[in-house]
Amino acid sequence: MKKLFILLILSVAMSSLSAQDLYITGGHYFDTPSGRMIPNQGIVIKSGKFVAVNQSLANTEGYEVLVLGDDQFILPGIFDLHAHYRVTFDGVRRDEVEANPVIFLANGVTSTFPGGEIQPELMLEARRAINRGEKIGARIHSSGPYFGTAFPAWDRSTTIEDVYATVDKWAELGAAGFKAKGINPVLLQALIERAHQHGLTVTGHLDSGFRNSVNPRDAISMGIDRIEHFLGGDALPDSVSAYASLQNLDLSNPQTLAQIDKEIKWFIAHNVYFDATLTAYGYYGHRNEYYDQWHNERKYLTPYAFEITKETRQELGMFQKIFDVKKQTVKRYYDMGGKITLGTDHPSVGEYIPGFSSHREMEALNAIGIPNTDVLRIATINGAEALRMSDKLGSIDVGKLGDLFVITGDPLQDIKNTRHVIWVVKGGVKYNSAELLKSVEGTMGPKDENDWK
Repeated sequence: MKKLFILLILSVAMSSLSAQDLYITGGHYFDTPSGRMIPNQGIVIKSGKFVAVNQSLANTEGYEVLVLGDDQFILPGIFDLHAHYRVTFDGVRRDEVEANPVIFLANGVTSTFPGGEIQPELMLEARRAINRGEKIGARIHSSGPYFGTAFPAWDRSTTIEDVYATVDKWAELGAAGFKAKGINPVLLQALIERAHQHGLTVTGHLDSGFRNSVNPRDAISMGIDRIEHFLGGDALPDSVSAYASLQNLDLSNPQTLAQIDKEIKWFIAHNVYFDATLTAYGYYGHRNEYYDQWHNERKYLTPYAFEITKETRQELGMFQKIFDVKKQTVKRYYDMGGKITLGTDHPSVGEYIPGFSSHREMEALNAIGIPNTDVLRIATINGAEALRMSDKLGSIDVGKLGDLFVITGDPLQDIKNTRHVIWVVKGGVKYNSAELLKSVEGTMGPKDENDWK
């Protein structure tokens, strides 16, 4: 009966996976180049692509018509470049591909780059099922296995040839890029070179150079495409770990600021994107800001997962200090003209669900002083550009894939309005956000103590 109910809800949530001719009229849409909300005369999506923008359609025969009110706004689909599907329940880590893809999509996140997968084969099958229309969910731009010790099966005797072979394998399987974490300089160089031969990007959660790790400064010299979490450079000496330096970084010291500015200029000179993941560290802090729950996220857990995740995670002073430092350095990076992407980096332990985290990240970026317009660009076109997909995704433009979402309230007036998702369109297929969420209530996590073991 439960399965039948879910199937019924999903049939209501989506128009039809084959119904890809859609005409949206009314409301306003976000024009990415100008950063303005434009009164919408009509957006036409045919065979999954935008074929006309801000043009009325005289003959709507054969189209599904969606009429919006004046208080409704159309945004390009969100691009989460650090979208963990991973959950940790009762000490067991898994990539969760039943509820998470749906919850991402219901929040307007139409594109996800997992930023390292601990079960890459499981993620591969989820991506294929979504692409075939057998499952509903956000686009998964696969990252394949982590390159480095973050991957549970990483072999510390891995050679350059092993890296080449793994890159070749996952490039052939359709990976959109790769992620390094816990890697040494020799293997990172090999990863970057081989990925670039396939036309794919590399991102990294790096360190300071301490104990044969890699400082972002040096990774940029190697040709890395994106850096996650922190800027690196001379402000993070290789005598201690990056985290040890970050939590005690004195931003009132002119020498420290000069070192940070030097590193920012290094990013800009090499056209490297910074995946700021601003809120990720705050989840482990005091959470006095940006972490309100406007939606009951825990209702998506199975009853068993709900019971075993009742305790909240312990506050860690180090992460709160790093969070406070990051708020200042990310704003400084923005002010100097650096390119930022949106990444949530939020593996769930049951308190918060990653699909909702993109809205918290936008709120935090806005709160540190980044204008609403640029926050929306960070969340959409910047991610598409960073993954070399801006010819297909990231904005509402003729010829691109028909990805967008509809909200109530102008996000240029209040960025929190992005939370109020009504409709989501992915590849021309229209979904009701509330019905999508309803369909996966009680499904995330193990069903009992023997499940997932």
